Amino acid sequence: MKTSYRLSKLTKSDKPAFVSLMSRAFSRDPFFLHVFGDSELDHTARKSITAFLSFLSFLFDKSFLFHEEVWGIFDEDSLLGTYVVEKPQTNKHSNIKGGFLLIGRLIPLVFQLSGKTLILLNSYMRITRSAAPPWKHHYLIMIGVKPEAQGKGVGKTLMQHLFQTIEADHESQGVALDTEKEENVGLYQKLGFTLQEQTKIDDVPVYCMVYQKNR
Repeated sequence: MKTSYRLSKLTKSDKPAFVSLMSRAFSRDPFFLHVFGDSELDHTARKSITAFLSFLSFLFDKSFLFHEEVWGIFDEDSLLGTYVVEKPQTNKHSNIKGGFLLIGRLIPLVFQLSGKTLILLNSYMRITRSAAPPWKHHYLIMIGVKPEAQGKGVGKTLMQHLFQTIEADHESQGVALDTEKEENVGLYQKLGFTLQEQTKIDDVPVYCMVYQKNR
């Protein structure tokens, strides 16, 4: 990877770049295709693209209201890759305040999503969180790389940065993540993750994985 690349925490002004990158990185994700439809096969599903973009925008806003961080790799001003991670420490008062603020962002999103979509998203959160380890850990919500930047070490660098963050956090014993792509399981296993649980949401497989650091 080029030494001129810059790794830094994203700010609110990076929201358009984040939404654009993640929408491309997850355009063929099995779960999101199941939830929002495949615009390449069904022209009526194009209406769901707006809902998908709004959902990603909501996730970005949520990261600033709750105990989450968004990091990215830049080539000058171009965002090449990014991840959203939830930290194990929680502040109940800030979460309550964040919850109230989040309602204002959630209401417009609810009107853009169908009842089926809301049920699927809720099922995903419930199932994946129930598979998470009982000990304090980070949770990797999303990680994505710009398609034309894939294979250049961007994703690996982001994961290395996440591991460094975990090692420096004495409250965290590791990190959990979920993926719907079977080919990703082997990639994460090479990084030290183990498959905690394999489940399904409708016909979409979900692989819940865990990395536990050495104590």
